[in-house]
Amino acid sequence: MLSNEVKKLDYASFLRQRITELRMKRNVSEYQMSLELGQNKNYIQGISSGKALPSMTQFFNICDYFCITPEQFFSSSGRPELIDAISEGIQEFSEADLELLLLFIRRLQKNI
Repeated sequence: MLSNEVKKLDYASFLRQRITELRMKRNVSEYQMSLELGQNKNYIQGISSGKALPSMTQFFNICDYFCITPEQFFSSSGRPELIDAISEGIQEFSEADLELLLLFIRRLQKNI
């Protein structure tokens, strides 16, 4: 089992990498993002370098900035919008249809 310190470092590292990934997809600099969040010009650079972590309030602001939910922020899938749309689409499926869909998914996974 991992110690709490190792887990904390992994979460912090993931947070830094994810912010950088989202920022680069949006083609925005650390400086620009910092200012658009209403922070000092080095705010995001401090997070990216590991010198600081955002508060929970600021984390929610970062999620809003990227137009994603906290769940999507931590999603390992690079396609949170697509997965959300699929999830919403199957909400009205019958139990039998959900079972068929699961069989189809498992069959596709075997062919990968």
